[in-house]
Amino acid sequence: MKINASIVTKSVLALALAAGVTACNQNKTADKPAAAASTPAATSATAEIVFVNQDSLGNNYAYFKDMTKRLEEKAKAADADVASRRQAVQREVAEYQRNAATMAADKREATEKHLNQKGQEFQQYQQNAGAALQQDQVTEQNKLYEKIAAFTKTYAKEKGYKMVLTFTRANSTVLYGDPSLEVTADFVKRLNEEYAKEKK
Repeated sequence: MKINASIVTKSVLALALAAGVTACNQNKTADKPAAAASTPAATSATAEIVFVNQDSLGNNYAYFKDMTKRLEEKAKAADADVASRRQAVQREVAEYQRNAATMAADKREATEKHLNQKGQEFQQYQQNAGAALQQDQVTEQNKLYEKIAAFTKTYAKEKGYKMVLTFTRANSTVLYGDPSLEVTADFVKRLNEEYAKEKK
């Protein structure tokens, strides 16, 4: 039942930041006078489209690190619990195999029935444990998604950005971006400041 929580949780960062792209489009060009939109000074004063390095976000966002740690601890505890139950069933089976030759037929039949039942119960328990762990991951990922989407919307509105893009080395949709448009350091710093306040 081994589940690598860190791989699963990293994939949600892409979704969370993608939500930011949609959430950021608050300042509509229709709301601005046409003359202001066409002047070079107005367009160069503030970048309207910026980007965040998702790899750096995953490595440096304290909430994401804490979430990953929580999920890994839950996965480890669930694996240990399942392994312990598996060993208990295996011990009973080994004991039966040692004694089967000397057991009466009715006792052997009853023991086999009991062991089959135990095996089915264990499989059901293992499936339930895996499902519970997956549900925990979905819940945690939804929280992460909501936090980043809400923060990105606020951050973009405050800074005057119309769009916040993201890229990751593994799946880059941004092939090139002028380094002046990257806001990763400030973005992560502000996210961590907000999370530190929440933790108090």
